[in-house]
Amino acid sequence: MKKIIFVAGIILLLTSLGSCKKDISKCTVNVRMTDAPGPYSAVNIDILRVEVSGPPFTMSTITLTIKPGVYNLLDFSNGLDTLLGTGLMEPTTLKQIRLVLGTKNTIVLDGKTYSLSTPSADQSGLKIQFNQALVATLTYNFLLDFDARNSIVETGNGKFKLKPVIRVIDTATSGSIKGRISPAGTVANLVATCGSLTYSTSANATGDFVFMGLPAGTYSVSIVHALPSSPTNIENIVVTIGNSTDLGTIVL
Repeated sequence: MKKIIFVAGIILLLTSLGSCKKDISKCTVNVRMTDAPGPYSAVNIDILRVEVSGPPFTMSTITLTIKPGVYNLLDFSNGLDTLLGTGLMEPTTLKQIRLVLGTKNTIVLDGKTYSLSTPSADQSGLKIQFNQALVATLTYNFLLDFDARNSIVETGNGKFKLKPVIRVIDTATSGSIKGRISPAGTVANLVATCGSLTYSTSANATGDFVFMGLPAGTYSVSIVHALPSSPTNIENIVVTIGNSTDLGTIVL
């Protein structure tokens, strides 16, 4: 009897080791979402499914575990984000993130709610192309920076459609710039420039702003506001990986 129990224990141990080996051969992929502020009170996107894919003609497409539902993009701006989906994947080179949308997409503008058509996503979903090699055992956090201001097009007669402008940010290899403009409520667009690279954002109602997903480097920030004066420029802003450079309060 002792011998049988011993053999059974060895089999159980080997089985456990085999399953552990299988688990550590994979990597964890997390897809999160954030938004650059726009001139809307709400931008509601109905997300049904999130998929990530490797090279074409391979078996490296997986559907992430998500909580389906309607997400207001404006709840996740100026440094806030939300987890859309997570999953385990064999090491590969990720080529695409695909958002499958439902029909409950709307925007709120000047107190009125308008249906938001998604012609490019009706059949094939919103496809975001990028290139990232995955290594076993590591965790990858990909942030979808959804530019609401430039993603929504008014087609006339109170109709709007979604032409998504989405940037994929690898948070492990980027930094950010944040700050606040005063007086709060000033309508302003901000542009960060480093060489040939240009990034834009807007200040929210309290004056806060964030440029996310910036490669390391030295930047200049230009603040263009509606006041009858020249843009406000800030030079020599150093951005390092994994850190947020705080410009403090900028009085216009």
